[in-house]
Amino acid sequence: MATLLDGRSVSDSLLTEVKQEIDALKSKGIAPKLVVIVVGENPASQVYVRKKQEACEKVGILSERVSLPESVTQAELLAKIEELNKDASVSGMIVQLPLPAHIEEPLVIKAINPYKDVDGFHAYNIGKMFLNKDFEDMAPCTPKGVIKLLDFYKIDVSGMDAVVIGKSNIVGKPMSVMLLNRGATVTTCHSRTKNLLKYTADADLIVVAVGKAGFLKAEMVKEGAVVVDVGINRLESGKIVGDADFEGLEGKVAAITPVPGGIGPMTVACLLQNTVTAAKKQANL
Repeated sequence: MATLLDGRSVSDSLLTEVKQEIDALKSKGIAPKLVVIVVGENPASQVYVRKKQEACEKVGILSERVSLPESVTQAELLAKIEELNKDASVSGMIVQLPLPAHIEEPLVIKAINPYKDVDGFHAYNIGKMFLNKDFEDMAPCTPKGVIKLLDFYKIDVSGMDAVVIGKSNIVGKPMSVMLLNRGATVTTCHSRTKNLLKYTADADLIVVAVGKAGFLKAEMVKEGAVVVDVGINRLESGKIVGDADFEGLEGKVAAITPVPGGIGPMTVACLLQNTVTAAKKQANL
């Protein structure tokens, strides 16, 4: 039976550490604050934002939600970001993605002060991440959560053949870099990869993030591999499942993350950790 990589319990321990750091900052008169900008009424975004606000309340981070209509212009959104950049009470901010089609995401991400970019998407923070693992202090939250989960379960990726399925700027690309930083041999696969099985069949570690329910099947994975499932998909029945066929893989792999309860909670915990890091940077601590 595979080891269940339980993101809920690990994130709880991480949040306990975060709360201790926040208490220490508050004793110095520093109150970390996270602002989330939400454009439109995307149902998935509403759920994610609520989870982030609940987590903030749990550890003592002040949180504020800025709701803007889907019709907001790019100029109006950029003006709001600049206002928050100048607000000394704001430690970190995120703009919830995806954004409406008329708004250019790269320009929005570029507009955020990199010292307040707690999503870790700004080119400054991505560039630091490329240098080595010691510069990953404000790295993208989902890949950071994957690494922390693997570390907790003492899964050393050094020397592993790792396959990352997905090449998004949010998960796939930074995930590949963070694994490289730790000595894994990494192959990044995506929708144009000609023979995916060629890469997954011999992989020691597979991170799948494609947004397709049950995409990674047992026959694609070798005995004893480690599978990290980043996908979150809602079936017509309402059930939430990942990108990996959990039932089919559980009896074959050495370790696997559940969905829900795997990487999702780790992502939120790392966001709050990044917010604390941002508060420290701004206080020159």
